[in-house]
Amino acid sequence: MESSYWRWLQGISMAAVLAMGLTLPLVMVGSGHAEENFAATESVEPTTEIVTTDQGDGSQAIEMVAIDAVDTATTEVAALGAAPGEDFDEDPWEGFNEKMFWFNREILDRYVLKPAATAWDFILPDPVQRGFHNFFDNLAVVRRVVNNTLQLKLTGAATELTRFTINSTIGFVGFFDVAKDAFGIEQRDEDTGQTFGVWGMRQGPYLVLPLLPPLTVRDGFGYALDIAMTPYMYFIPWYASLGGTVTEKVNERSLNLERFERVAESTVDLYGAVRNGYLQRRAAAVKQ
Repeated sequence: MESSYWRWLQGISMAAVLAMGLTLPLVMVGSGHAEENFAATESVEPTTEIVTTDQGDGSQAIEMVAIDAVDTATTEVAALGAAPGEDFDEDPWEGFNEKMFWFNREILDRYVLKPAATAWDFILPDPVQRGFHNFFDNLAVVRRVVNNTLQLKLTGAATELTRFTINSTIGFVGFFDVAKDAFGIEQRDEDTGQTFGVWGMRQGPYLVLPLLPPLTVRDGFGYALDIAMTPYMYFIPWYASLGGTVTEKVNERSLNLERFERVAESTVDLYGAVRNGYLQRRAAAVKQ
């Protein structure tokens, strides 16, 4: 009974956070400016090299989505090498977004995530950290199967089911990516935001919120549905779900400590680079 109550409370809290975040910038910048830019089309052609990584930004429970804000944002720059000087019409809320970006990076990452990840990296060798990454990534199979199916990518859905079966058995519950390493079966990652894009929904303005990863309005709604497709949330107590999500985020940051430092030091406009990289990657993912 208690665990059911906490799961219900998590869902309500997540919906409230997203609703507040999606409406707050509208109030701050004024509806006129927002409407002028909201109609921007999604025909953003990638001008930087798109490098596919195996770091998914899949569904997370509400308890520690705070960490995703910095984790996902910095990964976009590292993965794409986006040029900071390119402007997008999809950022009418730039003033608000920059403040939230600063908070996520200078407060959450500097004083919470990075110190925890540094200690984690000192304790655990890289192969063990990679095992944790594979384990949590394996649990995101529901999101990938559902969205491959909704996009009529049935081969992708079958591939994900095959990968999950292999990795959950001979891969020791997902700690080893045997499907890829031994059989050459690559992941077919899809999320609900991509599905909405394939269905023709406009992405809406770019949005950065405290405690959440970078989003667009469309991806914000998709993100909430992705969280609902996190299977272990419904079968374990809330505190175990919290512990799992904390472990996942700290582990991901630990795997990329040096990489993130190089990106931050070599990028003049980190906010612009993260934004441009994110919008380009999402546009390319929808077109695939």
